[in-house]
Amino acid sequence: MTVKFVRKVVHIDEDKCNGCGVCVPSCAEGALKIIDGKAKLVSDKHCDGLGACLGECPRGAINIEERPAEEFDEEAAKLHQELDKHPAQENISSCPSVQVRDLWKPDDEKSACGCSSATVKEIERAENDIQPIAFQPSQLRHWPVQLTLVPLTAPFLKGADVVLAADCTAFADAGFHQDFLKNHVLIIACPKLDDFEAHVEKLTQIIAHSGLKSLTVVHMEVPCCSGLVFMAKKSIEAAGKQIPVKEITIKFNGELKS
Repeated sequence: MTVKFVRKVVHIDEDKCNGCGVCVPSCAEGALKIIDGKAKLVSDKHCDGLGACLGECPRGAINIEERPAEEFDEEAAKLHQELDKHPAQENISSCPSVQVRDLWKPDDEKSACGCSSATVKEIERAENDIQPIAFQPSQLRHWPVQLTLVPLTAPFLKGADVVLAADCTAFADAGFHQDFLKNHVLIIACPKLDDFEAHVEKLTQIIAHSGLKSLTVVHMEVPCCSGLVFMAKKSIEAAGKQIPVKEITIKFNGELKS
């Protein structure tokens, strides 16, 4: 018989949750997962109730509630993290022009759309999809480009139109340079794998001191990648500035989805 105590545990409002996955890496115990397109508490005993994930949700879908729950088991949480090597695999609907296949599941086990940034996929293209093109010169006008490495005092930031792009976008969009970099400064980051809070702090300082004219956020269509938009908006708010922000989503097949 499972013994339960009235204690604090995480509660997720599924009506507010959009499955972006920003909260998942903030839970040191691995108690949160994206399942069927929503953040879920996988087990009461894996949640310590301290709420480290609260400030990460861009939609305010996470709070702490007191209710009967299993006692937090630190050892069980560690074991859960060791065994859980593969996150939940959700299938994202494919675009009409390409077929995106989830390689980890047979066709009859595909689930609803969710955060599938770790799902192995293939994009099937016809041979004539790949065409030789005339040489296009690089539009990159500065270095470095990684947010962690960009100096706060870099002269190229002053009064610039900045493109804040997720790391994967330039590989998905064959025309990335022509589409986004002309007369723009590039900064790249990953909202899922990088230090999110460190990036917010760095970006806040850049916005506060560089007089940016505009910010274009380019990210992939996976929900967790939209955390880059949250990063940008949170940084602008913290800097106390009014900057035009444009969001552009890139599909798996490289098409742009505004």
